Amino acid sequence: MALSGVEIFKLLPKTNCKKCGYPTCLAFAMKLAQRQASLDACPDVSEEAKKVLGEASAPPVRSITLGAGELSVKMGEETVLFRHEKKFVNPPVIAVAIGDAESDGDVDSKIDGVTSSEIDRVGQKLRVDAIAIINDSGDGSKFGALAQKVAQKAPDVPVIICTEDPGAAEAALGNFTGKNPLLYGVTDGNAEAMVNVAKAAKASVGLKAAGIDALSALTEKVKSLGIDDIVIDPRAKTAGEMLEANTLIRRAAVKKSFKAFGYPIINFVRRDNALLETLVASLGIMKYSSVVVVSNIDKWKNLALFALRQNVYTDPQVPMQVEQKIYSIGDVKPESPLLITTNFSLTYFIVSGEVENSRVPARLAVMDSEGLSVLTAWAAGKFTAGKIAQFIKESGIENDVSHKELIIPGYVAILSGAIEDKLEGWKITVGPREANALPAFLKSRAA
Repeated sequence: MALSGVEIFKLLPKTNCKKCGYPTCLAFAMKLAQRQASLDACPDVSEEAKKVLGEASAPPVRSITLGAGELSVKMGEETVLFRHEKKFVNPPVIAVAIGDAESDGDVDSKIDGVTSSEIDRVGQKLRVDAIAIINDSGDGSKFGALAQKVAQKAPDVPVIICTEDPGAAEAALGNFTGKNPLLYGVTDGNAEAMVNVAKAAKASVGLKAAGIDALSALTEKVKSLGIDDIVIDPRAKTAGEMLEANTLIRRAAVKKSFKAFGYPIINFVRRDNALLETLVASLGIMKYSSVVVVSNIDKWKNLALFALRQNVYTDPQVPMQVEQKIYSIGDVKPESPLLITTNFSLTYFIVSGEVENSRVPARLAVMDSEGLSVLTAWAAGKFTAGKIAQFIKESGIENDVSHKELIIPGYVAILSGAIEDKLEGWKITVGPREANALPAFLKSRAA
């Protein structure tokens, strides 16, 4: 049962030390009660209190790690129904299904597609996260051979072993020792045998049941068998059923603290029609899937799903930002031009991309504006003449250039005079208003 803020407060040190980031222990307790803070933030809480508060302060959706090493991914740990309430925590895993009845060529192509799927979008590395190995043939030897091939060709990629046969599961899992695989295919009929296999392999388990009532009973059964790392599948057949089931499960976990549904959700959205599959996968990303399993990894589909997932799982209250510093674009020399912009990620990547397109080596001064775009930062007093001058002085860039010329965005041309007054000896040049005009602007100066 969830504890109230006052009940949690009674178990805290009551020192009001502010080490947790909140002004008082009571404020921290209230955040713990709302599951908007972690108990780990309090360095002085007693071990006895940790035992009592551990479950009460845990997120309503259990956190599970799939895979090991740099490519491992976390699932679950969600605390809200809507991202504007706080934020969604762990982006859903996008997994591609590879069946043991597929041809060797198709299998190799899919594995290669996964390992080469990474793209860089506004500073984040996005990729297909996992491979779901499917026992479509029902043949244990074929399934084991496929698992072995995946382990050899993509050793660092997290895997989901999908079979209802405990023997086939055991053979396949032997290829992924120490890699935190997910064994999917636990049903009411095979639960005990599959749990024993999962325990031996130190794997988490994926449960499948038709309907949320049956799923609830199955999670309780598996938990009683000694497995806590669980992923659940309501076996929705249509997009409408998936939306309904996922919403009911998340609402029960978050709003009602219903423990049987406090686990990440896996949805298999494989369809013969690639466009329909992409639409259903998009629905899963937007509505509470922790794992979305698709049938293939066409690049156009990847880009659509990656971009959607990235946008849904950013913090709506914190703009995406890049580090404040002077970036060198191309083979810069002392005479290379110096431009300035704000540290809003989208602004940086658009501007830097256009500078690259110009093929004119240049330095780009990116100033901390708390993640705001140029005009917004100027209006908010974050991109002013005084702050720009201070940044340029403190950056030490004057020692690296043979000129004292700073190119500012055309949208803030009004700042040019004030910046010159504050940056003694510097010439302020007004650049284009739009980034797409930068290549022509820079080329004309270099001619």
